[in-house]
Amino acid sequence: MIPVVCPAYLPQTVYFTWLVQQKTVHFVSDTHYQKQTYRNRTSIYGANGKLNLTIPIVHKKDQNFQKEDEVKIAYDMDWQKQHWKSLCSAYRSSPYFEFYERELSLFFEKKTEKLFSLNIHLIEQIMYLIELPFQYKIVSWDPQTYKRLDELINAKKDLRFSQENYTQVFENKLGFIPNLSILDVLFNVGPNTPTYLKNIRFEP
Repeated sequence: MIPVVCPAYLPQTVYFTWLVQQKTVHFVSDTHYQKQTYRNRTSIYGANGKLNLTIPIVHKKDQNFQKEDEVKIAYDMDWQKQHWKSLCSAYRSSPYFEFYERELSLFFEKKTEKLFSLNIHLIEQIMYLIELPFQYKIVSWDPQTYKRLDELINAKKDLRFSQENYTQVFENKLGFIPNLSILDVLFNVGPNTPTYLKNIRFEP
């Protein structure tokens, strides 16, 4: 069966490791959107430790559920400014922040209507920055054809994996924190990110 996932927001390192191992990634668009997952949140290394960044979404009271590609991003609060400010504060002093700053900041300056689209575009951009090919298909759910890897996007489930330590901005204060947003790897490891990801071992 073909594994399928939902696109995540600035994905965690293990999720991104799985992505780069695929010849073609299959994103499922019509399963039910689930709360408290990495669909609309990510974690970075802030000055006080692990910091969660969450994109607010538009909740529809007249519907029991929304499909993945129906979920709209809420802009009644300036979350883009807050997220970018947090990223700058966390990684401004990292070795490679300035190398990728401009390309990524653009996503926090324009508004994207759907969460599904924003997440895919961010993944595309990160793949471009680390110079890895990225092919994907958007598919409809079919249990006879696809297998869902929901554990990759479940914020409350701990995956079993082996991740080598790399130098993080605040590690002297709080120690190494694994499986943060791929941006933590990108800003600290830079062009060596593809090699680093290939050395991660996990059990999906």
